[in-house]
Amino acid sequence: MEGRTISELFINEQIRDKEVRVIGEDGEQLGIMSSKEALKLAEEAGVDLVKIAPTAKPPVCKIVDYGKFKYEQTRKEKEAKKKQRTVEIKEIRLSPNIDTNDLNTKINAARKFIGKGDRVKITLRFRGREMAHMNTTKHILDDFAQALSDIAVVDKAPKVEGRSMTMFLAEKR
Repeated sequence: MEGRTISELFINEQIRDKEVRVIGEDGEQLGIMSSKEALKLAEEAGVDLVKIAPTAKPPVCKIVDYGKFKYEQTRKEKEAKKKQRTVEIKEIRLSPNIDTNDLNTKINAARKFIGKGDRVKITLRFRGREMAHMNTTKHILDDFAQALSDIAVVDKAPKVEGRSMTMFLAEKR
């Protein structure tokens, strides 16, 4: 199933292809035959003919109970959805005159976020006269990245945007 939803599947008479590759109920290959023959085989078995790979040459159809097949597919899709996780971006804001202990607290917070698999955006915000000393405070972001170098890599290097300098950290793969 190449990312098709169940409603897009063709069954029985909806299959209009001249030739189809047929897979039996137990998964054995029955070979290439006309769609009429395949439909006849399915009717003899008392089940449906379902087109599972319409883009293949020739299209692949499976002899299977459609209701049961539909149920299995829905279950598989739900299972796959459960396993996936969205990566969030957490932001940590710093100021140029941050104390060492405060910085360590922020580093531990970032460590927690990265441990959960999130990306972290570190923002160094400048106010008033701090703008004049932007290039001398870049070392704060470098120290931050250095402190987390065991579990994180710099995703986007420090960059000045307006009144702030931002850097992204992501989990080491």
